[in-house]
Amino acid sequence: MDEQTGTPVPRRSRVLARVMDDAIRVPGTQVGLGLDAVIGLVPGVGDLAGSAISGVVLYDAVRCHVPVPVLARMGGNLVVDALLGVVPLVGDAADVAHRANRKNIRLMERALADRPVGAPVPAPTVGYVASALLLVAVPLLLALVLGVVALVLLVGLLI
Repeated sequence: MDEQTGTPVPRRSRVLARVMDDAIRVPGTQVGLGLDAVIGLVPGVGDLAGSAISGVVLYDAVRCHVPVPVLARMGGNLVVDALLGVVPLVGDAADVAHRANRKNIRLMERALADRPVGAPVPAPTVGYVASALLLVAVPLLLALVLGVVALVLLVGLLI
């Protein structure tokens, strides 16, 4: 449970979002750099690894039974993150500004804060589980495809 907002966002998700998006501050600025920006510099593999790690936040949102429309927005943030990573260097700079993990934590916080206090978490339906699996899998599959394409293009340039 978060001390400031009182929302039950898993600690693991908070820590991952901070490490991925804001691990260190650039001296003299308000800009934070995280592991996502650093590993994204490795063509193909870095973006895939970043998407997989970011997928943990989305997985935690599913476990907290965040509504499907919020999961869709969170998945969309990861898709944008993966698409930005395709463009070497420029995409990595844009990725620093996008901060998909931080956005996803905020979305999860709002969704969980909107739940009435003491209200039971609804039991997952087949539709919820199917939607959640799709929304977790699509960003990861897109990152995999984009990573393979980036590696093929890189190898093509080097040969």
